[in-house]
Amino acid sequence: MRSSCLIASVLVLWLAAGCALIDSYFLPPPEDTAQELYEAGMDAMGTKDYSDAQSYFSKLKDRFPFSPFALKAELSLGDAYFLDEKYLMALESYKEFEALHPSHEAIPYVLFQIGVSNYSLFNSIDRRQENIKEGLEYFYRLQETYPESDYAKASQDYVVKSRRILAEHEVYVADFFWRTEQYGPAWHRYQFVVENFPDVPDLRDYARKRAEYSYFEYQKTLSEDERLRIQGSWKLWLKKWL
Repeated sequence: MRSSCLIASVLVLWLAAGCALIDSYFLPPPEDTAQELYEAGMDAMGTKDYSDAQSYFSKLKDRFPFSPFALKAELSLGDAYFLDEKYLMALESYKEFEALHPSHEAIPYVLFQIGVSNYSLFNSIDRRQENIKEGLEYFYRLQETYPESDYAKASQDYVVKSRRILAEHEVYVADFFWRTEQYGPAWHRYQFVVENFPDVPDLRDYARKRAEYSYFEYQKTLSEDERLRIQGSWKLWLKKWL
């Protein structure tokens, strides 16, 4: 009788082990929880494995969109892209967070990061500066909406540097017109710098002198009637900025 019970017990254990073995081969492994994915992402951030962090946070967002950890993952995903220098993807993530959670307490930080991500996309002075312009818009929004925020104060340095980049770009274009003897466009571009960038005094003064030279060269290409037509407005403009 005892031997029969022992055999039965062994058979039960064998069948249980067999079932577990079969399950391990044919059944999918249990999914990570939202918390586990978030913690794994933060661990990856801590070791600077930003690609892995992006993967964990993206999975969390897709699998558990209504979890409290999903909101944290949305913001952390932007940070993972930013620290990985994937600034376009960081912009997309931060903007999505702002659109979905406009009243969240992290919005000052998000606005700042959008501005810095745009600034970080700067490549060279001879290209269009759309990202610098957009970054400035977010810095201004941050300063106007959250003036007491530490991020608003930190953004001022980026405002100064961004404004200089825009002024340098305008001067670059104006100088190109000057070098190629397109004095009319050069004159107008230098005027634009003088009128719009008083906060960059060295470039403003340079542009003002160049505007004078361009104007006189431009005059040589005009008929008498055209010279008389623009002369009055030019003298008023020059008097204003002298």
